Amino acid sequence: MSRLLIFFVLLGQLCWSLERQPNPDYRARRQALASKTEGAVIVLFAPTEPEGPNAIYGFRQEENFYYLSGWTEPGSALLIAPGVKPSGDWPARSYTEILFLPAHNYVEEKWTGPKLGPENPDAPKLTGFDRVEVLDKLRDELAALLPQQGRVTVYSDRPEAGETSAEPLDWLKRAHAFPGFVSFRDVKPLVSSLRTYKDRGEAALIQKATDASVAAHLAAMHAIKPGVREREISALMQYEFGKRGCERPAYAPIVGSGFESTVLHYSEDSGTMKAGDVAVLDVGGEYSMYATDITRTLPVSGKFTGRQREIYNIVLGAQQAAIAAFVSGKSTLPRDDPNSLFKVAYDYINSHGKDQHGDALGKYFIHGLSHYVGLNVHDPGDYSVPLTPGMVFTIEPGIYIPDESLGVRIEDTFYVDRDGKLIKLSGALPSTAEDVERVMAGK
Repeated sequence: MSRLLIFFVLLGQLCWSLERQPNPDYRARRQALASKTEGAVIVLFAPTEPEGPNAIYGFRQEENFYYLSGWTEPGSALLIAPGVKPSGDWPARSYTEILFLPAHNYVEEKWTGPKLGPENPDAPKLTGFDRVEVLDKLRDELAALLPQQGRVTVYSDRPEAGETSAEPLDWLKRAHAFPGFVSFRDVKPLVSSLRTYKDRGEAALIQKATDASVAAHLAAMHAIKPGVREREISALMQYEFGKRGCERPAYAPIVGSGFESTVLHYSEDSGTMKAGDVAVLDVGGEYSMYATDITRTLPVSGKFTGRQREIYNIVLGAQQAAIAAFVSGKSTLPRDDPNSLFKVAYDYINSHGKDQHGDALGKYFIHGLSHYVGLNVHDPGDYSVPLTPGMVFTIEPGIYIPDESLGVRIEDTFYVDRDGKLIKLSGALPSTAEDVERVMAGK
C-alpha cells in the first residue's frame, strides 16, 4: 500500500470512527487547563492497548486524555506547558503543547490497523496540536521546559487510591539537579472542574446518545409482555441504540422485573417477566464517547395495577416537583444543601402515599436524585456549586418496596442552556403512566 493510500485510510479512521469535535475545541480545553496550574507543566499518558483476556473488550480512551486531545489511539502522551515570564531560576517560556505518538509497530498494525505516526507531516493538522513528536522524545522535551534549579511542580494523572501502578515520571526526580524540589500533583481535580461545564458540541453529542437511547426505550415498550426474558429486552435495546451510532452501552444495562425491580444495580438480566409485575429499564447508550442515562418503569402486562399506578405517580410527581423548583445559579444537587433539588423530591415522596404498614415512603427513596453526565455516565464535577449553564445531569427519583416486589424509578437527562433554562434531553420519551400504557398498546 502506498504512503498516500495509507494517509487516506488514516484520515478516514480519524474522521469517521467517532463524531469528533473540531480541533479548536480541544485546544481551548488545553489552554483553559494550563491557566489553572500557575505555570506548572502537565503531562498525561493514554493507556496502552489491552492485552490478554481484556483485549476482547477493545480499547476505550481514558476520558481526561480524550477530553483534552480528542485522540482515541492507545499508548500516546500529551504535554502542556503554560507560558510564563522569566522569574528567578525560571526562564521565559511560551505556551507549548505537544502530542507524543508511539513509533510504528508494523507487526502489531497488521492486527490493529495502520496508525498515524509522528513522522507524518500532516499529523499536527489532523490532531490539532502545535507539534506531534515520537513518544521517545518525551523526556528530552519535558526536561527542556523545566528549570534545572529551584522547585518544580508537574501535574499528571496520579494513580487512584489502592492502585499500585508506578508513577511514569519518577525518572524526573532522579534526573533533576535537586530531586527534593520535584513534586507531582494530581491533574484530575483540575480537569474535573472543566468537565463540569459542557460546551455546545458536548451537549450535542449527549443529545445524540439520548435520542438513540430514547428509540431503544420505545422499542422496549413495544416488546415487553409476560414471558419475555429480561435479557431479550436488554439485547433489543442495545441493538436499537447501536444501529443509531452508539458504540457501546454507557453502563451495564439494568432490566429488572418483579422483585428485581427493587434492586438498584441489578445487571444479571436473567429473569423472565411475569404478568402483574413491573420492569425497571435503566439503559443508555454511549455516542462518540458521551453517555446518557435514562430509566423507565413499565407494567409487564401493559397496564399498571392501582397500587403500581399510585407509586408510579408519586415518583413522577417528585421528578416534576424537582424540575419546577429548578433555578439556574441557585439550585444544587447535594442532599444537605438548603437549595437542593434532592430535598424537594424527597419531601414530595415522604408526604405522598404510605407503605403497607402506614409508614411514609421517604425511607424507600434510597439513592441520590442526580449525578453529572458526560464522558462518563457518572461524570466527575464539582457538586458544591449551583447548577448553571453548561451542566448536564440526571433527575431520577425512585421508590423501592421489596415487601411488595415493587420498584419504580423515572430518570431523565437534563441540560442547562445558555439562558439558564432547564432542557429535558430525553423529553421525547413518554413519562406519564397513561402515555406509557398507550405506547405499550401500540397507539
